Amino acid sequence: KLFWQMQQGTVKPNKVTFITVLKACACLADLNWGKQIHSHIIKSGFEWDVVVRNTLIDMYAKCRSMEYARQEFENMPKRDVVSWNVMIAGYAQHGHGEEALQLFQQMQCECVKPDKVTLVMILKACASLAALEQGRKVHEHIIKSGFESDVIIGNTLIDMY
Repeated sequence: KLFWQMQQGTVKPNKVTFITVLKACACLADLNWGKQIHSHIIKSGFEWDVVVRNTLIDMYAKCRSMEYARQEFENMPKRDVVSWNVMIAGYAQHGHGEEALQLFQQMQCECVKPDKVTLVMILKACASLAALEQGRKVHEHIIKSGFESDVIIGNTLIDMY
């Protein structure tokens, strides 16, 4: 509501405004409002900001619109590890474990180093698919990366096995 009042006034939304409003849309799982905010982002020239784009992808994923999320992801000129994590998490959390694993493989092919969040999401995808062999490979990667003592990763490993 405040965002729309802001639009009628002289105050122009900035990057933080868009990120905050997108997070609200995600919390409400309101795809229609999210699409409208996306339109304003384009008009305001913030569509190429990586943080805004990552938040946009997250909003689409949390609204269960993985097609829109993937489209935004694919159209990004530059992705960071958060970009990959948001997509992988979206797939893993909505029962698309195969897509999460495929994206993880693509991430590795593009030499993007997974972080703890990536590994937790991939382990969840493996667990949902009962993909024990792939889970073991991720576990090996965790050991090589030095993340085996992380409590959250350890708990997720227990869940996966």
